[in-house]
Amino acid sequence: MRWISMLCLSLCVVGGPVWAGDAAPLPKLKLEPSRVAVAGLSSGAYMATQAQLAYPELFGAAALVAGGPYGCAGGKLDVALSACMKGTPAPDVPALVARARQRSAAGEIGALSALAHARVYLLHGKDDAVVAPPVAEAAATFYEQLRNGDAALKGMQVHDDGSRVFAHNLPIAASGDDCDKSVSPYLGRCGFDAAGEIFAQLFGKPPRAVGEAKGELRTFDQNAYRPDGADAFLADEGYIYVPPSCLAGKSCGLLVAFHGCKQNATAVGEAFVKDAGFNRWADAYGVAVLYPQTRASMAPLNPQACWDWWGYSGTGYDGRQGVQLRWLVRAVDALGLPPRR
Repeated sequence: MRWISMLCLSLCVVGGPVWAGDAAPLPKLKLEPSRVAVAGLSSGAYMATQAQLAYPELFGAAALVAGGPYGCAGGKLDVALSACMKGTPAPDVPALVARARQRSAAGEIGALSALAHARVYLLHGKDDAVVAPPVAEAAATFYEQLRNGDAALKGMQVHDDGSRVFAHNLPIAASGDDCDKSVSPYLGRCGFDAAGEIFAQLFGKPPRAVGEAKGELRTFDQNAYRPDGADAFLADEGYIYVPPSCLAGKSCGLLVAFHGCKQNATAVGEAFVKDAGFNRWADAYGVAVLYPQTRASMAPLNPQACWDWWGYSGTGYDGRQGVQLRWLVRAVDALGLPPRR
């Protein structure tokens, strides 16, 4: 079955001490609702835009690295592998924007008016051979058309950063010979600190210089947040990084960082959660970083542990009924987000 082989080859991407022993629940933090954001690489980028569109009242800022426009696959794997990765045919952005407005009106995703002051940062490399640059450009165009078509959204900030030269990976500050490659653990040593730029774009200018991460990287029990007991196709354990200020009980922001395909902990160990660069910036900004983890499976077909951006977890996967998105909201609430009206 050729399409299974294509899937297996596609989207391959996309601190402190670790607590040993059985995974504990998520810690209760003093979260600031105005500083909750999502970011992701590849399938994680698709997951980030799904989270923002499904729950715009929660996720006011999003960073998409090497991802395409919201709703691109439309629940169809063949579309995901063609239009939403290779750009052949090109994603129909006006149709996707119209569909998002229809779904919002129907309550399937959140009220788009909640994006009035949203921040969206889109980063993609000119040498990306997995998610073609025009697909990532279509993601930027999606947000721009959404904003420009509604006067109430004129305050939305959309920053398209597509002029840098790197392959299908998350650039990190170190320099090396793998920036133009897409190889495990998909952290390209490009001499560009993507994590730092993501923090600046989503949370503003850094309040101070950064050094080594001084907080705590903990594991937590992901099964504890299954919505109504439903399987969200996640690993048993996820990770959370908690900066010293958050540990001390001060107000804390939150960044949810979605790994890419084949970049989960089972595949790359703790490379993504320790070496992507988010944790040291988290200390400077006072922002906890949640690193949820998927799991690979053959039934449903997800051999590379991707986030669901084409429908393997069921219908409504990219809206408020999506099991992974409902899991996410339960996890964020458990971290201490104040009750919503």
